[in-house]
Amino acid sequence: MATLTSRSPEETLAIGEQWGREAQCGWVIGLSGDLGAGKTQLVKGLARGLGSGARVHSPTFALLNEYHGGRWPLFHIDLYRLNSADEVIAAGLEDYLINPNGVTVVEWIERWLGETRTSSAVTRLAQIETFSETERRITYEDSGA
Repeated sequence: MATLTSRSPEETLAIGEQWGREAQCGWVIGLSGDLGAGKTQLVKGLARGLGSGARVHSPTFALLNEYHGGRWPLFHIDLYRLNSADEVIAAGLEDYLINPNGVTVVEWIERWLGETRTSSAVTRLAQIETFSETERRITYEDSGA
């Protein structure tokens, strides 16, 4: 398990950008954290690290945004409005979470994983904790990467 500290939105963006440079096709990155913790900011950096110039925004109401133009397609999922794995499956998102043809980043991953918080399909599982208006602690663990 690794821990990073971000002291600004720009630092969170830079962390995401580094993750995007490391990402491989088939990766699923799960993000947990309170509203406003910086999950979408991290995804913006991921897109940049993948080489996509797309304008990233939260897919809270659409559930899924797809971004192309980088090394791999980026599938950005927000499960905030869903309550269980059954609802995720019913929404047609399961394929993006099991074997994506690109890189999938999932905000509110706990809605998919439930209480177990493990999955062989998740390559990186990250928790973002808010300490102040600008400071965040990002703790993550890789599996199968």
